[in-house]
Amino acid sequence: MNRADFNRIILQLSRKLYLYAYRILNDQQEAEDAVQEVSVKLWKMRDRLDQYESIEALTTTMIRNYSIDQLRRRKNIEFEYINTHVQYPESTPSPQELMERTESYNIISDIIEKLPTVHREMIRLRDIDGLSYEEISVKTSHNINNIRVILSRARKSVRDDYKKYLHEK
Repeated sequence: MNRADFNRIILQLSRKLYLYAYRILNDQQEAEDAVQEVSVKLWKMRDRLDQYESIEALTTTMIRNYSIDQLRRRKNIEFEYINTHVQYPESTPSPQELMERTESYNIISDIIEKLPTVHREMIRLRDIDGLSYEEISVKTSHNINNIRVILSRARKSVRDDYKKYLHEK
């Protein structure tokens, strides 16, 4: 295929290819670049173009594939940008967070110490020592349902006292 025939074919198809690329890419400059790239590829394979039944079908397929590749590259670039520029919270707490946690721990410990003996004992056994209700029942001779009620009341008392402390602060 000579240059004049090639230019005539590309000129006839270029508007259609541009519109097709634009529909996929939604960007004028990228659509123009897509048409340019496909034209260069076609020029490089100009000696084999006679083998195809429809050059229009070939160019449409090429423009579609190129445009989809561009979308994938765009998506990867955006993903890489997000991964390299978005700061994730550090896994280690800041000194201020450590101080706040320590302060909260001390306040809650003081509140627990002021609870009635049965409440304090149940919280220690269940929440601090991690014993099951059955183990607590064996150790204290309390009914499991009774343990649940005592724990519920003790936790509510701790929660209410902690909220009071925070409001007074």
